[in-house]
Amino acid sequence: MDFSPAAGELPLFLAFMTGLLGAGHCLGMCGGLVSAFFMKLGARGPAPYLAYHGARIGIYAVVGVIAAGLGQVLVSTGWIGLWQGVLQIVAGIVVILLGLDLLGVSPWRNSLGFAPLAWLRRQFAQAVNRGPVRGALIGGAINGLMPCSMTMAMAVKATTVPSLGGGALLMLAFGAGTLPAMLAASVLFGRLGPRLRGWLLKGAALFVIALGASTLWQGLRYYLVMYRLIV
Repeated sequence: MDFSPAAGELPLFLAFMTGLLGAGHCLGMCGGLVSAFFMKLGARGPAPYLAYHGARIGIYAVVGVIAAGLGQVLVSTGWIGLWQGVLQIVAGIVVILLGLDLLGVSPWRNSLGFAPLAWLRRQFAQAVNRGPVRGALIGGAINGLMPCSMTMAMAVKATTVPSLGGGALLMLAFGAGTLPAMLAASVLFGRLGPRLRGWLLKGAALFVIALGASTLWQGLRYYLVMYRLIV
């Protein structure tokens, strides 16, 4: 398997902007949780904050590698070109649905995560007892596994990236975009008003939909080309 970070500039930009404009979603979904976590942790100095968000974004990168690897397995099971096009089409549709879910206009509500939610919440609550840095590492890693439409959309997109490194890079770009909002949630939660959060969330949702539409279009084009060559 190729570990080169060939994710493409446009998907990386869209992933970063999704994370950046997703401040409203991040603060609304995780702001109170993260703020309460750091208050209970009694963090002093930058180390716990770096540990928490480093672990969170690191989990995103691991998810990206796994997703890209899964995509490679799927397209290597038969007619590689056709399956790669099908995978991109399906991924594009799912990402668009997740974007519509963020906008609140989808009949399907996303409740998927990377691990059982009850277990995650229990481990997250107990992490504050593990010390400021170790507890922050555990808390950040758990935060990265929690259900989130934006994170799920990026993971689905990562299944279509042609290399493991590209999958990690896509998720790292998304994680870097979320960093300002999540750092603010750690220390300054509540400064953004609900109206501003709502507008930022809509912006993030539109970037998710654009990413899905781009993936769907690429998949359709690739499938049609490979279909003419193979069939």
